[in-house]
Amino acid sequence: MNAPAALTTKSLSLTFRNGLRLMSRASTTVLHDLSFSIARGDTFGIVGSNGAGKSTLLKVLAGIYQPTRGSLVQSVSSVSLLNLQLGFDENLDARDNIVLSGMLMGMSRRRMRELSDEILDYAELHISAAVPVRSYSTGMKARLGFAISKYSRPDVILLDEVLSVGDGHFREKAEATMRDMMMGEQTVVFVSHDSQRVRELCNRVCWLKDGRVQMIGPASEVIDAYEQYLVRR
Repeated sequence: MNAPAALTTKSLSLTFRNGLRLMSRASTTVLHDLSFSIARGDTFGIVGSNGAGKSTLLKVLAGIYQPTRGSLVQSVSSVSLLNLQLGFDENLDARDNIVLSGMLMGMSRRRMRELSDEILDYAELHISAAVPVRSYSTGMKARLGFAISKYSRPDVILLDEVLSVGDGHFREKAEATMRDMMMGEQTVVFVSHDSQRVRELCNRVCWLKDGRVQMIGPASEVIDAYEQYLVRR
């Protein structure tokens, strides 16, 4: 029996107007007629070359961008996007950002304060917990964001290249956590340029090319086709 869908796109397209002038008619369509479902419990990978629309699609799935045409059906209560350019107040310290991020995911202030020590332990950031996040390296921010998502447990986690930064030790720990998520009911959508990591971690994969679905299916089949395309290109 197939698992129910967590997220479903139906003929979804996204168009941006070019320039800042209100009367400008020039526009660029960056996502074209996307139709697919992500089942509850899936670890769903998205691959494609630079400019294919991967990060833009995650922002649509997170509700940051609204489709210009078509629709996104969200059949879960909470969706969290972990992107290294989004989500933290740079002037706050780690503990305050833990509370703020958790509340944005629907958690209570009290519960996030209770979880803050566990989150800092997992992220290995206790020694830096009291300094503003603006002083953190990219890898430290990735560790903090991933740890918050792990403990706040939104219904769907959207990960945008977050395992490509930081030290190898933490990447191994994060990948082990993702495997634990795969064994449970957590739904993960994972964008990465590392096709082998996507092959290992994901059960289904979508290959985007120029904002269009080129192929979608079992991870090994899609990654094989994508890597053959990269060799021929």
